[in-house]
Amino acid sequence: MRKLALSVLFMLWAFAGFAQSAQQAETDSVVLNRIDEWQDLKLGFMMHWGMYAQWGVVESWSICNEPWIDRQGEPYTDYKARYQALNKTFNPTHFHPEEMAAAAKEAGMRYVVFTTKHHDGFCMFRSAETDYSVAGSDCPYSRKAQPDITLDIVNAFRSAGLLTGLYFSKPDWHHADYWAPEWATPDRNVNYDIAEHPERWERFKAFTHNQIRELTHNYGDIDILWLDGGWVRPEWSLNEETLPWLGCYQRVQDIDMDALVAIARSDNPDLIIVDRSVGGRYENYRTPEKQVPDTLLPYPWETCMTMGDSWSYVPGDHYKSTTTLVHMLADVVAKGGNLLLNVGPDADGSLPEEALLRMKELGAWMRANGEAIYGTRPLYPYCRDKVRFTQSKDGKHRYALCLLDEGTRQVSFAVPFAVKKVRLISSPKGGKAKAVGQGGNTVIKISATEPMQHAVAVEVIEN
Repeated sequence: MRKLALSVLFMLWAFAGFAQSAQQAETDSVVLNRIDEWQDLKLGFMMHWGMYAQWGVVESWSICNEPWIDRQGEPYTDYKARYQALNKTFNPTHFHPEEMAAAAKEAGMRYVVFTTKHHDGFCMFRSAETDYSVAGSDCPYSRKAQPDITLDIVNAFRSAGLLTGLYFSKPDWHHADYWAPEWATPDRNVNYDIAEHPERWERFKAFTHNQIRELTHNYGDIDILWLDGGWVRPEWSLNEETLPWLGCYQRVQDIDMDALVAIARSDNPDLIIVDRSVGGRYENYRTPEKQVPDTLLPYPWETCMTMGDSWSYVPGDHYKSTTTLVHMLADVVAKGGNLLLNVGPDADGSLPEEALLRMKELGAWMRANGEAIYGTRPLYPYCRDKVRFTQSKDGKHRYALCLLDEGTRQVSFAVPFAVKKVRLISSPKGGKAKAVGQGGNTVIKISATEPMQHAVAVEVIEN
């Protein structure tokens, strides 16, 4: 009995140690150096793409039986069956990954995050774990000589010089050991009691770990593993915000991130892992969704933002103006973050023309002004009125970016430090810039003979 008690105590101590380790921030210098390098990139490209593009509907969520979702009166089970059969018609005949990568590179984007599997469980990669994929026999795309879309994406973007990131949903609404077919699915969560059916959850964990092994071992050197589905999380990570995500039954869904990460990094020790919203060691950077924080954040972060209104392809989507995108990028970078801009390809595999135009215009601005964006760090006071401040990583160069209204030819703004001279980073036609001392501040005056585009960047030189 004493031996048993000691064994139990040891197991509890070991579990507490693992839990504490998982809660702590990352300490591995290899990973931390990699995160620092990622922070230099500033602008990334995200693609939400899957079989749902055929209907032009929100990715996955329309098959989730929660009251906020509108299926326009169609019975849930009928709708879900029709949706889940979309794998049988998915055949993007105009998918040209090299063109996608070229457009992202021209836009000034330095890394990509691609949705290998969303919550609906349909895999955009070849998986030995399931036939529910682009390479599965039911999918017409499987007739291609090389039917692994993720492989094509990774190869094309890597060849274009972008870092590669793979999005992966931890929950899988197609898997029989997540949404068991015997029972109803009242919300987004696992629909059976894990304590009563532990063998089912163990099978699902093994399935998930095996798919992570495929993604981190079959595609060369992957830079980012971007994990979504934050309701699949350990108990220690639950808080007032995240507890309601567990739905009506409040079932804790621990996927064993220690084991998952060990698999993911076994071939890739510097892999950045983003276990979104969970916190602790395996959320190497945070991802505020469709929002820009009000001020500087004390940890690495990335705003993930749609270029239009929707993450996935929707006909007639409303795209943000190039000026809005430039202003957002400058705002994010001044506060120490990266901007991950999402575009959803259509059912044929094409990026929408309006999105391509925005990317081209964004790239033109970045080529002219990227010195004040790439590889920079925040500079106090970070943001003031329409001005954003950055500095080079070594602190030797300071920049001010003034966010412009359309048609601006002249602008002046104050900077809260002494400046001897200024240098225009870009060269608007007839552009001139000068610094005028005014008390303890300096007023920067910029003029051009033609309207300046989106935002104007200058280096402010103190001596």
